[in-house]
Amino acid sequence: MTIRSLTRSLALAALVTATLSTTVPGATAAERPAARLQRDADAITALGVTGAQARLTTSDGGDVTATSGVADLADRRPVPPDGHFRIASVTKTFVATVVLQLVGEGRLALDDSVERWLPGVVSGNGNDGGAITLRQLLQHTGGLHDDYPDYTSAEDFQRRRNDAYTPEQTVARAMGHRPDSEPGERWQYGNTGYVLLGMVIERVTGQPWHAEVGDRIVRPLGLGHTFRPGTSPELPLPHARTYQRFGPGEPLVDVTEQVGPGTNGEAGLVSTTADLDRFFAALLGGRLLPPAQLAEMQRTVRVGREFRRLMPRARDGLGLFSRPLSCGGRYWGHEGGDAGWVTASAATADGRRSVTVSLSGVLAASEEDVLHVEQAVSRLVDDALCGSPAGRS
Repeated sequence: MTIRSLTRSLALAALVTATLSTTVPGATAAERPAARLQRDADAITALGVTGAQARLTTSDGGDVTATSGVADLADRRPVPPDGHFRIASVTKTFVATVVLQLVGEGRLALDDSVERWLPGVVSGNGNDGGAITLRQLLQHTGGLHDDYPDYTSAEDFQRRRNDAYTPEQTVARAMGHRPDSEPGERWQYGNTGYVLLGMVIERVTGQPWHAEVGDRIVRPLGLGHTFRPGTSPELPLPHARTYQRFGPGEPLVDVTEQVGPGTNGEAGLVSTTADLDRFFAALLGGRLLPPAQLAEMQRTVRVGREFRRLMPRARDGLGLFSRPLSCGGRYWGHEGGDAGWVTASAATADGRRSVTVSLSGVLAASEEDVLHVEQAVSRLVDDALCGSPAGRS
């Protein structure tokens, strides 16, 4: 995902902001979780988003869902509460978890250079894999230029929507540019670093990154609806359809079925709100990483200047972002989006409350539209994780 594509489709990658000031009324002490979640989901679709589904999961067995809008503009059917969707950059947390598991097993180290595991891959035009560490790739401080495939128009989408790119092809695109900064010099969100991490996982284990995710996370946690679609352009039922407008005043395009630049055949996973809640609860609850590696994941740096309007006071760890809660403390999670989809998953620091919201048909036409939707998503996340004023945690 590029900054341009993310801004256009509200997929600015690490998106859910700590800016909680919206025109939506705050939660009241008497408001039940289901009513609060529904109100916040309705506030999102009131801004022009086609559909939204949200789920709050708590450690005491609570499981509250809300849907708003429509799943299909043609037949106006309702959004399914258990629909499948492409999670885009939320996949990065899965990849980071596998890397840190390998660190805990002593099979690699965070300060290993990229060159050690992928000799000659990061080179040319001033790029030097010997100077970039795995930690820097995980934390978006490696300095690599991001030249991720993207659609430029509706015609381009129709022509290339079934294209797929190998990791090597994606990295080669980035190597055609000089680095944006020296390794460790500044934070800059990108995707190429995580493509490289997937290649490192395969070099260390002998299996593709998604196979390791399956063996180490998906099957142990029973995430029965989380998988890599590969080169299939289709989503399993049930699912909402998603839409994109490629330019001001242009018609809506149904972009639900695609493989290539928008979702990258080697990149994102498909999942559901229930599976993502379970994953983030397990991760923050200490069930996927040893304490030392979870602590490393939560060693953070400030996000870059270009993201601070949307993400004030946000910090980035290793595949995991943290943001303040209005009730005190911080939450941890990741967000992602592409081609009209936006996903936000988050959990409290102890993993006892987790929430996921999936938006389809995000049609933000300006930066102000982006900000307004982000504020509404932030409200939903904060309300869900804080709970009622009398019982916030």
